[in-house]
Amino acid sequence: MSTRGNTSGVVYVHSSPSAVCPHVEWAISGTLGVRVDLRWSAQPAAPGQLRAECAWSGEPGSGARLAAALRAWPMLRFEVTEDPSHGVDGERFCFVPGLGLWRARVSANGDIVVGEDQLRAVAASSRGGESFAHRIDELLGAAWDDALEPYRRAGDGAPVTWLHRVG
Repeated sequence: MSTRGNTSGVVYVHSSPSAVCPHVEWAISGTLGVRVDLRWSAQPAAPGQLRAECAWSGEPGSGARLAAALRAWPMLRFEVTEDPSHGVDGERFCFVPGLGLWRARVSANGDIVVGEDQLRAVAASSRGGESFAHRIDELLGAAWDDALEPYRRAGDGAPVTWLHRVG
């Protein structure tokens, strides 16, 4: 176990074909080292698809490992969050078929953190306000948010599974 302590987060599987659901559970189980049995429910935003979510706790960096494990199934729509912990920024990962994976650092209050080098690169390569605005939207994951929002709303009030890594 890391000397940096534990953190927590949430895995949101917004849509999955039913045949892939056991593989999702195995991927999460293998990453966190705890057996996962998610409560799957219908995803109204995508008829025939299922959704599930689980809160987790583990070492810092577990969010990145969860996102990497779930990327093995490119038909999934998912988000993984990792809360900030002592000396470690939080992170948010979003995956949408056709868009791929988006990753950002997250502050303690949940805001996306954009570094000064990222802003300098946008300013240096932007020509005109539209290009600058588009590049900022990319940094903030606007396309992923737009694509996932109907799936998020459909999950309001859904059951959450709580997972804790055995240490």
